[in-house]
Amino acid sequence: MTEAPERPTLRGLSEIYRFFRENTTPIYFVSPTAYNILGIDDFISAMRYVCYFDSFDGAHDHIFVPSHAGPREFETFESVNSYLLGHKEVIDHVTELGPGYVVFVMFDDETERLAKQLGLTIALPPRELRERIDSKIETTRLGNEAGVPSAPNVMTRAESFDDLMAQAEQAGLGRRLVVQLPYGDSGRTTFFIETQEDWDKNAENLVGEDLKVMKNIRHLPGTVEACATRHGTLVGPVQVDLTGFPELTPYKGGWCGNDCAPISFGMKNQSKIREMAAKLGNRLYEEGYRGVFCMDYLIDLDDESVYLGEINPRISGASPLTNLITSRYGGAPLFMFHMLEFMDVDWECDVEFIQARWREFDRWSQLVLKQTTDEVEIITEAPPSGLWRMDENGEVSFVRMETDWHNVTGHDEAFYLRVYGVNEYRYPGADLGVLLVRDRMQTAERELVPKAAVWAKAIMSKFRGVPVAAEIAQPEDLLYGKWL
Repeated sequence: MTEAPERPTLRGLSEIYRFFRENTTPIYFVSPTAYNILGIDDFISAMRYVCYFDSFDGAHDHIFVPSHAGPREFETFESVNSYLLGHKEVIDHVTELGPGYVVFVMFDDETERLAKQLGLTIALPPRELRERIDSKIETTRLGNEAGVPSAPNVMTRAESFDDLMAQAEQAGLGRRLVVQLPYGDSGRTTFFIETQEDWDKNAENLVGEDLKVMKNIRHLPGTVEACATRHGTLVGPVQVDLTGFPELTPYKGGWCGNDCAPISFGMKNQSKIREMAAKLGNRLYEEGYRGVFCMDYLIDLDDESVYLGEINPRISGASPLTNLITSRYGGAPLFMFHMLEFMDVDWECDVEFIQARWREFDRWSQLVLKQTTDEVEIITEAPPSGLWRMDENGEVSFVRMETDWHNVTGHDEAFYLRVYGVNEYRYPGADLGVLLVRDRMQTAERELVPKAAVWAKAIMSKFRGVPVAAEIAQPEDLLYGKWL
């Protein structure tokens, strides 16, 4: 049998660019929307998106959305991806374009099975490894081994408020605590416990569970996306979280966007955060993990200590700003290096030089718009995706349909990516869409800037709907999940 010819090593960015420009093997991103890696198809010519929500009303050439007979109920992110891969129109679409690679934000064993049936290679670390790393308890262990400490904490179980407080006192954590379950979204599985009343309100979620109990520090939270590779860990721009703003989310402490601009913690701490992410990525690579991940960090505002918050071993909500900035200012989106780790190609380049190009950029923010009111409706009108503009009086208007959020050029402009559209349900906590703004959306004191509230209110006011019949208008019955 004749051996396949050895492929030459790609040397430098120019050869990497050409490889992705000339590559014809399809790379599919299967997800509810194209949000997480929108725009990557500008660099990877064979990139295709398979989505549930038609954010662009058919106007995006590389997004395929199969037909649906009305709204559907999904319990998990993974179930949407499995539904898509099992849809006849998607099967026909993949068959026509041909087998290749596939990436997801989330996937389970059913998603894996369907991908294999379609001849698709999952370009992500193994599911079992991702699930293990996703545990906040495992995160803490790996961080400690990498020299990346977490905030003062203890791993334990607690049967009562007094039990919790006794253990916290013994560990020197004080009486103001942050208690986390190993898995889940921080807005729903993180609990702030200080009183018996706090415990009683959340006891059913905490008793008998493995818990990470932390000292409640006065902190600045943020995230940085990185990519663990054979040549070391590449680290993207440092982002600061937007959390709990009632104009954007009904969830106390819930994530609702990111600022990507230095705020009040200075370049010294930014450098330290990038160094921590690189150490963590190198440790993850030793564990068998490769590709992109997010490191959430906490800066103690009292003494400026920087701590590991958690690891998100996946493409995530930080990916859009990361890839926009690394491609717009450095010419090399971080996700491109993720794909190099999984494709049949060897490569080498000056990693430090590339990362240095990512450290000089303008101010960018994203606002995740969740429904903050109690209505449960079927949407009859929804604001379109594309470019929007705010005038000097604070009035917001739609400029044009646009599929590329790189085309936001001024501080008075925003790109809106719609999630829920006409004939979909909207309900409390629903991800209505995301706004990308070329400006800073929170102050150094972590208050929402007035312009951010104006943008959110203006976009949300464009939705119209009709109430759902009372007998089925229970939000938990209509819940799709968290899609951004």
